Amino acid sequence: MAAKISFYETCHLVPLSQRGYICTDAEGHTVTIERISDTVQRLTCENGKEITLIGTAHVSQDSVDEVTQVIDEIDPDRICVELDSGRYKSKMEPQSWESLDIKAVIKENKGFLLLANMALSSYQKRLGDQMGVSPGDEIMKAAELATERNIPLSFCDREIQITFKRAWRMSNAWNKLKLISSLLTAVFSREEISNEEIEKLKETNVLQSMLDEMAEELPTVKRVLIDERDQYLASHIYQAQGTRIVAVVGAGHAPGLVAHMEKLERNETSPDVQQISSIPPAPQMGKIFSWAILVALLGIIATGFIRSGWNQGLQMFLYWFVINASLTGIAAIIALAHPITILVSMAAAPITGLNPTIGVGMVAGILEVSLRKPQVKDFERITDDITHFKGWYRNRIIHALYIFMITSVFASAGTFIAFPVLINALR
Repeated sequence: MAAKISFYETCHLVPLSQRGYICTDAEGHTVTIERISDTVQRLTCENGKEITLIGTAHVSQDSVDEVTQVIDEIDPDRICVELDSGRYKSKMEPQSWESLDIKAVIKENKGFLLLANMALSSYQKRLGDQMGVSPGDEIMKAAELATERNIPLSFCDREIQITFKRAWRMSNAWNKLKLISSLLTAVFSREEISNEEIEKLKETNVLQSMLDEMAEELPTVKRVLIDERDQYLASHIYQAQGTRIVAVVGAGHAPGLVAHMEKLERNETSPDVQQISSIPPAPQMGKIFSWAILVALLGIIATGFIRSGWNQGLQMFLYWFVINASLTGIAAIIALAHPITILVSMAAAPITGLNPTIGVGMVAGILEVSLRKPQVKDFERITDDITHFKGWYRNRIIHALYIFMITSVFASAGTFIAFPVLINALR
């Protein structure tokens, strides 16, 4: 296999003091990269276009101040931000969870995704409360200055729902479980993070270490959340109109953005990001596996009927019913579900287990929301309640999602536990 050739091996580097370099490739394309400070870099294209990149920590007052200072000094003719228009609108307007249709979320089997989204939002809010800065204040400061000074503003990030759905759809079951576990661990953690530790997150070596760790533990998530967005942001920032552009992005994206924009300037890559701007179809392997489990299960039970008659076959079906119903019931009881939810879930578990298109978690979650309708205070306290164990039982929205999650997991466990029991009953 041929060795991978880096950008720096294909061009002639001329040091620019100790704060940057000028790169000229074999075809004469020239890119100048100047490091203004530890968090600010300037890329000068061959046509004279200057892109000043500010790498920030999203919960840092220092980053807010630095954004203001750099924009004051450069007086850009365009400001680009790591934000999509939808998120900007939600930040400009009061957060309204009242519009959340929890039943629709559960019906569409997006309960796990919503829980992950809530956990991330809650963790960011807790950090912001601790630091006295709301997450993304430096991005909003850049947008505010653009509006005040009539500077064109570009939202250069990919829509957040596409990013979340791509990460979820492209992850296998094990990585999904690890992702949710990591988020929940962060949510329930009471570890205090100092302002100095936040600022260290902007250092290249610290960031690279964290990204390497993420790539090892959650490679798909890292690829979608970091690498793809590096490409998306770089493409939109590079193509933005203007000659003096200031781009405000999270520090974790800065190295990837510089690398991608260098390649764009040298025509080594296409600015087209259509391929990473859509949600991939659900993997067929998951559907095939679900139907294979169903066929195998029915085959085992049918074999019991054929080999040993009706009594043996009915006994095997009873084993299946009891294992699924009991585990689902235990899960619903642990979650303190409504008594009707517990009983209906137990009855539904063996049936939904034979239908790959619907899960018992969906039945339990929708029924719980119907029996215990969320109130205004539940919507208002979502980000606070999710950080406390009691909140998972007190808040009716989180509680319904919790019931959806735990009954789904226990029912799946019941299916796999039932297999060896049924096979043993054939002997």
